[in-house]
Amino acid sequence: MSQRKAIWGWFFYDWAGQPFHTLLMTFIFGPYFVIVASQYYLSFGLEENLADAKAQIVWSWCLSITGLIVGFGGPILGAIADTSGQRLPWIRSFSVIYIATAFALWFTLPDGSNMWLMLSVFGICFIAAEYTYIFTNAQLPLLGSLDEIGKISGSGFGFGYAGGVLSLLIMLMFFVEQDNGKTMILELDPLFGLDASQKEGTRFVGPFVAIWFTIFMIPYFLWIKDNKSLRLKLSISEGLLNLWTAVISLPARKSLLSYLGASMFYRDALNGLYTFGGTYAVLVLNWNIVKLGQFGIIAAVSAALFSWLGGFLDRRIGPKPVIVAMVSILTVVCFVIVNTSLTHVFGVAVTEGSRLPDTVFYICGVFIGGMGGILQSASRSMMVRHTRPERATEGFGLYGLSGRATAFLAPALIGIVTAISGDARIGISPLVLLFIIGLVLLRWVHPKGESGRWNSQS
Repeated sequence: MSQRKAIWGWFFYDWAGQPFHTLLMTFIFGPYFVIVASQYYLSFGLEENLADAKAQIVWSWCLSITGLIVGFGGPILGAIADTSGQRLPWIRSFSVIYIATAFALWFTLPDGSNMWLMLSVFGICFIAAEYTYIFTNAQLPLLGSLDEIGKISGSGFGFGYAGGVLSLLIMLMFFVEQDNGKTMILELDPLFGLDASQKEGTRFVGPFVAIWFTIFMIPYFLWIKDNKSLRLKLSISEGLLNLWTAVISLPARKSLLSYLGASMFYRDALNGLYTFGGTYAVLVLNWNIVKLGQFGIIAAVSAALFSWLGGFLDRRIGPKPVIVAMVSILTVVCFVIVNTSLTHVFGVAVTEGSRLPDTVFYICGVFIGGMGGILQSASRSMMVRHTRPERATEGFGLYGLSGRATAFLAPALIGIVTAISGDARIGISPLVLLFIIGLVLLRWVHPKGESGRWNSQS
């Protein structure tokens, strides 16, 4: 029962943390911010297309800079934390920062007057959220055998995405306002007397995410405990030495090096899809909050269902074939998105008012949510096969680095291509190339990782 509680406690982190990605990154705050930023640039007399492009560039550079901070800081903090054998103090500290900064996003005013300050606050929130993710992922190897890890990882993602769906429904039913000032699903005034004219219902997403995380992390902290027998003295010098040893050993660890390289590119592309999916819909298809909310629900429900099913698939055939299949599918999805606009689908003109572009993007939402959820789960499972429990935080720090060392790449490429083309749709095209590079590098990843190597040494 203690182990079952530990697994469920770990699941609750995914439940508590998923609204950051669902609500803040993708479907509510991200699109709201680019609208605010676009209005800010319109106030300087820019044309709408250029204002939209500049808004996307600002958002992409924020994610690029914070991604680099996470990427290079994660392995260092992880290696230092592993010297003490304790992870919970780090998770508590970053959780406090995350809660405070998420709550502060309430102050993102619709006129854009404090746009730069709020962008900085969001950046800090992003960093704190990502660091909690690294440390909690490092607990996965302790929750079951290698044969069970894939199912546990998939179930965790499925449970987390279910929380994301519920949180999104609550926001859309009771808080996020449409152009008429009423909430999307129930056509109500935003709760608590929030002023729709000042977008207070939408801005409430920050406090909502903070409160949600605070409440649902309680089971995690009650049921997950550090192993007190491993409590050692924290050593910065030892941690840095261990990290340096791990880094210089990478060329001799062909499977791990190939996997880190592959995941560096395909996860960057996936994050680009998640991050810019909502902004693409707003800037290219001119979606309002109603359509964006529907898209979010479709994607989140798909992610919850497919992540859970993907865990069983991982357990049956292993994570590598799952990863290859998901990256291939998402490459095609990306190509479809790039060739879909309000007026054309794959170069074929559509009549004014046609629902075809919207329908195509809704279908893409099913694949982005579902296949993306499976890909994340299988990737986490694959990393477990390349690390040992006592060095897991360092290992997942390197995994985080591989996902963040080039985290600037997708946003930066999107920003650069958008700036050159002046078209937010064309700006998404670099994601196709990133997925393909990741797919090629997977060729040299051993299906069982390095688990056999560790077992032979134990």
